[in-house]
Amino acid sequence: MARVAVVGAGIVGLSAALALRDRGAEVRVFELGDPGQGQSGGRSRLFRHGHDDPRLVAWARRSRAVYAAWEERFGIECISRDGAVALGPAVEHRLPLLEQAGVDARPVDADEVARRLPLLTAAPDGELGPAMFDAEGGAIRTRETIGALAHELRDELVREEVLTLRSVAGGAEVRAAETTARFDAVVVCAGAGTAPLARQLGVSIPVDLQVHVRSTFAVRGEPPTHLACLQDSSGAFGETGVYAAAAPGNRAYAVGLGETAAVREDLSVVDPAELAAHDERVRDYVRRALPGLDPDPTEVKHCWVTALPWSDDGVAVWQVDGVSLLAGHNLFKQAPALGEALAGAALDARLDPDLHPDARLGTS
Repeated sequence: MARVAVVGAGIVGLSAALALRDRGAEVRVFELGDPGQGQSGGRSRLFRHGHDDPRLVAWARRSRAVYAAWEERFGIECISRDGAVALGPAVEHRLPLLEQAGVDARPVDADEVARRLPLLTAAPDGELGPAMFDAEGGAIRTRETIGALAHELRDELVREEVLTLRSVAGGAEVRAAETTARFDAVVVCAGAGTAPLARQLGVSIPVDLQVHVRSTFAVRGEPPTHLACLQDSSGAFGETGVYAAAAPGNRAYAVGLGETAAVREDLSVVDPAELAAHDERVRDYVRRALPGLDPDPTEVKHCWVTALPWSDDGVAVWQVDGVSLLAGHNLFKQAPALGEALAGAALDARLDPDLHPDARLGTS
């Protein structure tokens, strides 16, 4: 039986650990804090098939199938059934990619947008531009999904921070706060902590570390029966990079900008006022575009962003001496398929070609 360490108990690390255990491996998952409280934190995330790279569309389809299998396995809803609406010029080149991949997606008019998104006001000029509906998109139930995975893997969880990784004969050595152990393979999904661990192995991962803010707003009055997720690049309401996803019960809506705040190499934020400005821009957008929400947020979530240089949706895996190190951004929706691929790389030493850094997965 192979012994595999997984570093990081976010959604990708938990997905990889479950896939490894299902394939017969002995797994240990190292996480100092609570599972899912780092970059996987928050009440909801947007699941979408729409990407500029058709390979990512295929990965999203694979992940959607695994999410459906988890729903059966754990008896929970992983993704809402309300779909996702995208607005703006990106629709024109993304919709054909979805149709070619067999995704249930189609163009919609302003009337259908209003039915799918009852919180959204009419555009000031009456035009929203191109719009599409992704029927199998929706709000990822983040806490429910993380909770089910963490409960399933409770006996494999080691509440320690990994300090060092070192290549040794036949595998790798992990040193944590109270653990020193050798493993046949190691999978690193540690978010902002991945690149520093990679450097110990002589690997330089070109991660651009940033900070992001996402705010959650309460729905005014009775929550709508159906509330689709939103991607808005239209500019109709003053912003060209907005996303939003509903919390369970549609009583709250999490809204964020695609923009982030820059961070120095020592992890200090370059301009602390930038996050405050992004927070205010989100509130202003809610006032203009989403009058069905109370513009004073009930929760403001800050988290690290680990973007690769070729795309905000970029993802890749670096491998050295039995250690696989994942880096990328916007990974929650891709986590189930990435977990299965990382399990395969750890046990079979074969990495999916899409995930090699030279493949630049996520490039348009």
